[in-house]
Order: sequence, then structure tokens, then C-alpha cells
Amino acid sequence: MPTTLESLPVELIATILGNLDLESLVKVSNLSRRLRHVASDSTLNPWKPPITQNLASGSYERSFYHLSLRSIVPRSNWIDILTLAPPGFILFESSLPNLKASEWEECSRKRFIPGWLKWKKDNTWREFYIKMLYRVWHRTYTTCTTDEAWTKYIVLNRNGSVNELESSSRGFSPMAIFAEMRYQSNLSHLSPTIRVVATFTDVRVIAIGVLHMPRSPLIVNRNAHALLHPPGIEVTDTLGVNLKGNNRALHDSPYGDDHILAPFVIHYFLAGSRLYNKLTHPLPAESHRNYPLYTPGGGDRRWRSLDEEGQQWMGGLMVIVQLIRPRAIIGYEQDEFEFAGSWNQFASFTWHDLLTIAPWMKERVTKIIDGPGLGI
Repeated sequence: MPTTLESLPVELIATILGNLDLESLVKVSNLSRRLRHVASDSTLNPWKPPITQNLASGSYERSFYHLSLRSIVPRSNWIDILTLAPPGFILFESSLPNLKASEWEECSRKRFIPGWLKWKKDNTWREFYIKMLYRVWHRTYTTCTTDEAWTKYIVLNRNGSVNELESSSRGFSPMAIFAEMRYQSNLSHLSPTIRVVATFTDVRVIAIGVLHMPRSPLIVNRNAHALLHPPGIEVTDTLGVNLKGNNRALHDSPYGDDHILAPFVIHYFLAGSRLYNKLTHPLPAESHRNYPLYTPGGGDRRWRSLDEEGQQWMGGLMVIVQLIRPRAIIGYEQDEFEFAGSWNQFASFTWHDLLTIAPWMKERVTKIIDGPGLGI
């Protein structure tokens, strides 16, 4: 008896369907009851691969725009779409799905940094998600700051303390603020260094500091290094040997053994009783998908130049959040004038946000100060 598509196991059928583009998958799923049953199974979910491909490419098929109108598509796929798709596409081009309140909450927590939850108030999670997404789109493409008159930012001091500061959003200029910080630390003669800590769908967390050869260990900022390079996490080669000479256990590849991205693999490191886990709320962008672990591919360059030729972070480290446009080229190190030109595209970043993306810093910070000064 000849083998037909429908005589195959459902798992194999789902795999075959998952290799189709969305247009073809929509047609094939309507050919028979069995194919429709496989396509609508939330466990098998053959829609996930083509949806992921559309999200990654940024060039969407026609079926992608109104996919929510098809009841055959499992609702779970929309958590990925609402987390990763550009604001303009979700707000103005696509048809929104009918999701449960818990699913809208999941989308909100995976997409937005936790400090933005202050705008939730009495809104439903659906209302909050749509309003926040419109706010992100509006702030990204305009200079309007009426909804956030003051922009908060974090400063990691070399003495181990942290200041949560704020400045007027209308004239918020990180480079001007950091220039004053350098002057107060007697570091004005040294150029600032910009590092991308992590990138998310709508924002990227940026650290601005001075990376240079220190004249004295007293001016070295140990916490600045710990934020960008979590203690115990190293880049390793395919044999699991640390490139700096130390071995790490508990190997894990997020895509399985068949998807190891040579020449690097990812290692978890057990520091005491705590394990570094990949951040999921909010969900990092593709360039930092393994954050806080190292992500191969060139986008995650937190390890670049750290401690090379004796260079170390000196003085205070400023940590801010910059709004980014869809498909923006996220550079690792920007020109100072190019960076300063986006003064209107920054949002608040609080101590709570810092602990969310870097929970290991809680053990290292000696004092948290709300506002300027040394604290009491």
C-alpha cells in the first residue's frame, strides 16, 4: 500500500507542515479533516516555524496580517507575535486576536520593561498593552514628552552605591549629563565608552562609562564590570573549554544539540546556590536571546575590550534606556555625536528595572540612593 501524507504519524505531518510558508500552510490545512486537526493542535503547532521566520525577516506574507481571523491557528502563537512584532504593524496593520486576560498580561510582561507597569493602574491588561504600545510608537517617532516629563536613569558609583536620578525629558541628553559626571570625577580628559547591555523589542539598555588604563585601583568601578560581564559567565569554545582558561559545567544550548552555533556554545554557571537563567520577562531580542549568557552571532559584544590590555571601567557608570525603531541597526559602540542626536528617544530606567535584567547586582550594591548625593 503506497504511503500518503495523511498516513504518516501526526508528529511527522506537523514537521512537514512547519516547513511551508504561511500561504501554503493555510491552503494545506483546509485540504482534509486530518490535516486541519494537525494544524489546529496547539501541541504540534506547525504554525510556529513560519511565524518565527516572518518575525525574523521583517517582511510579512499577506496571510500574516490577519492571521488572528483564522480559528485554526493556536492562540499561543500570538504571544510571540505581540511580543516581537513592530508597534506600527500591531497597531495599524494587523487584526488583533481575542486573548484571555492572562495572555495579554503575558504579552505585556514579556514585551515591556517592569518600570512601565506603573501605567497599568485600573486598565485591563489588553488596554494597558495597546496604550503602552501606542506610547512606544508615539515616543519613537515624535519629540512629544507630555506623558513622561522626567526621565529616570541609574548611576553605578565606584564605591558600590547606586543613585536613581532623573532629568527633564524635553532636554534629556545622556552625553551632556555624563560629561558633567566625568568632570566631577576628574576624568574629562578621557573619552566616554558606550556599551549595549541588552536589546529588547522596543528598547535597548545602554551603559556609558570611561574604559581606560587606571592610574590607581581606587578609581576602578568593579560593579560596572559586573553589570556588563556577569561574574562566572565566560565565552567558551565548542569543547567546553573557557577561552580564559577556566572550565564551566552545566552545558546548555537553547536550540538543542543540532543547533550549536560554532565556534561558541553556551554554559550556565552555578555560583553558590544560584543559577544564571536566561531572561524571559522582558524577552530579549535576537541579538541577546541568551542574555545574561553570551549570545553568538556578533550582536552581543559585552565581552569586547573588557580588561583588554589592562583597561578597566573608572568612575561612575550611567545606565539608561533608549527607544529604538523597528529593524534598527543596533550597533555595539556608537559615535558620540550620533548617539547624542537621539536625545528625544529615551525612557525611564529605574533600580527595579536594573534588578530585573541584572539580579546578581543586588548582592554587590552597598547602598541604594533615591536622588543625588551620597546618602545618609
